[in-house]
Amino acid sequence: MSDTPNWKEKTILVVEDEEMTRFFFKTALQMTQVNLLFAKNGMEGVTMAQQNRNIDCVLMDIRLPGIDGYEATRQIKANRKDLPVIAQTAYALSGDRNKAFESGCDEFITKPIRILNLFEILTKYLR
Repeated sequence: MSDTPNWKEKTILVVEDEEMTRFFFKTALQMTQVNLLFAKNGMEGVTMAQQNRNIDCVLMDIRLPGIDGYEATRQIKANRKDLPVIAQTAYALSGDRNKAFESGCDEFITKPIRILNLFEILTKYLR
């Protein structure tokens, strides 16, 4: 893609328990040169977001083992209110979008995720 963003100075934390989805993000975002960090559950995501001040954005799965993405987002935002969190889920039920925003998420995208849509949303937060 000729208009592929260059985010080599940026870091995204992907909080995702599904290996296939982690692989999707790694593959989709590698052309942007972004630094990717991965957490496999909500608690690990909270810890990483609190310990690594270089994280510029979080891609947060909603359905996670242990604490879910809503609670993980609340905990992240308690310490880093300006860190953008983008909720992503395959199980978008009515009310999930509102629940995501109420927990502090800045955006909400549903799986399957289209790469151009992902780039468009991330561009807003990685300027």
